Amino acid sequence: MKKWLLSGLTLALVLVLAACGNDSAGNDTTGSGDSGQTDKRVTLRVGASPVPHAEILEQVKPILAEEGIDLEITIFNDYVQPNVQLSQSQLDANFFQHKPYLDDQNKTRGLNLVALNNVHVEPIGAYSNTVTSADELKEGAKIAIPNDATNGGRALMLLDKNGIIKLKDNTNVESKISDIAENPKNVKIVELDAAMLPRQLGEVDLAVINVNYALEADLNPLEDALFIEDEESPYANLLVARENNQNDEAVQKLNAALNSDEIKKFIEDNYAGAIVPAF
Repeated sequence: MKKWLLSGLTLALVLVLAACGNDSAGNDTTGSGDSGQTDKRVTLRVGASPVPHAEILEQVKPILAEEGIDLEITIFNDYVQPNVQLSQSQLDANFFQHKPYLDDQNKTRGLNLVALNNVHVEPIGAYSNTVTSADELKEGAKIAIPNDATNGGRALMLLDKNGIIKLKDNTNVESKISDIAENPKNVKIVELDAAMLPRQLGEVDLAVINVNYALEADLNPLEDALFIEDEESPYANLLVARENNQNDEAVQKLNAALNSDEIKKFIEDNYAGAIVPAF
């Protein structure tokens, strides 16, 4: 009987010690060793266009890492999926668009996304492989513009400002091709996916291209664009989140980091005025 009791006590002691050991390992999520401290890291998933958005986010990574946040960047080459995936909680935030585009997507797709801090302005510009000025455009010239509502309207406003067409209302960002009041050279305007426009330069006489896609195609907006939006362009690119997570600590830390002195200096030093801070 005594021998059985001693064996039982020994087994119980072994199980208790094993359980203590397992608890200790499970709580040390960062391998902090003897400190006994638990540093729980958070992963923040953000969707972005490759240039300059993902490049800017790469500069934010070490800033957030010091705050215990691991920034996971997913790159998109279109303007639709980043908002769709954010609305479906596949992303925690996105960084690729301006407020007029966000408003349009919320309205047309029934999304519930919110704008956070402005980060930078990307002036849209007109590029060509065949002419060096708007005056050289011939009768019936073919011009390509983005096919989304806000950037399409923005492109038409730029064409209006440079005398190629005349709109019924040259302040209406939602202007469509049907809103052209005068077309003295009878130019043919085609709408294409914004990401495709640089690849179509050999097929059209002029293309109005967003700066991020121009930079990806090694086009220098300040040197290669025939004409470009003014620096006062209201189309600031911004961080976007969902209504239900906009105040999450990690999202707000990213929001603040994107408006930090380090990021402002990075934008000013690396994009030579083609992209300018909006804060």
